[in-house]
Amino acid sequence: MTFDDFWSQIAGFSDYRELLSLVFFSLIAAAVLGIAGGLIGVFVMQRDMAFAVHGISELSFAGAAAALLFGVNVVAGSIAGSLIAAILIGILGVKARDRNSIIGVLMPFGMGLGILFLALYPGRSGNKFGLLTGQIISVDGPELGLLIGISVAVLIALFVVWRPLTFDSLDPEVAAARGVPSRALSLGFMVLLGLMVAVSVQIIGALLVMALLVTPAAAAMRVSSSPRLVPVLSMIFGFVSATGGVLLAIGGSLPISPYITTISFVIYLVCRVIGARRGRSRTASRSSAAVRVAAGTVGVGAQRES
Repeated sequence: MTFDDFWSQIAGFSDYRELLSLVFFSLIAAAVLGIAGGLIGVFVMQRDMAFAVHGISELSFAGAAAALLFGVNVVAGSIAGSLIAAILIGILGVKARDRNSIIGVLMPFGMGLGILFLALYPGRSGNKFGLLTGQIISVDGPELGLLIGISVAVLIALFVVWRPLTFDSLDPEVAAARGVPSRALSLGFMVLLGLMVAVSVQIIGALLVMALLVTPAAAAMRVSSSPRLVPVLSMIFGFVSATGGVLLAIGGSLPISPYITTISFVIYLVCRVIGARRGRSRTASRSSAAVRVAAGTVGVGAQRES
């Protein structure tokens, strides 16, 4: 949604309290999505499923476009498309090679369907564009409540399965040997991921969901390897990106998605620079330690010879 679209909506509000309520709940939805997206992004990175996020978003886009064409709830259509893609990937893509093949098949199919439905849709072009770039300001109160509820539910579910999911993500073979239900856990995770992708499509659009579900976690992993600190940093980065993007979009002249993606990318660049500097300092300290050890060894050998 652009600046002009936003102010045209303002003109349609008879009660400015209603407008403020919409903006407030939009910020709440963005904040919860940023936190939930940052947390689930840690598992996406650990399980090497960044490609899956993009694949699910294509089917989510197709579902939302179909809902727009047939005049039903767009959020519900987006959720249906995401869940179909997530379940298909979870069932058919057990191995990484199979999973990538399934995603590669689903992505163009979903995008093609979405483009077809949008071409057949006779309504405003702004509604079509919003599916690709995000439209949270235009989402009404009940739908915002649904987005917030889904994000909170995903957060709770992730905390419930935190330990077994982390175990299965880091070492699936050992986890399976220890009795962790890897198959069911993977499918459950894909369902949660599908829900988060569907919510993200409403905020940032189908083409750019990785800015909230991948980039914050990737940035956090650049500055820390702590299993506790990485999720916290990822949630903070996601929160800052989502809420900052909404705030800038309200007062700016561009859609929401460029702001969110730019903030998220800048955070990643800063974290990458910090991580690179830390890596160089660690390498230098290790080299100096090795030189000292070698010098000490040479000194001991010389004393023995004398």
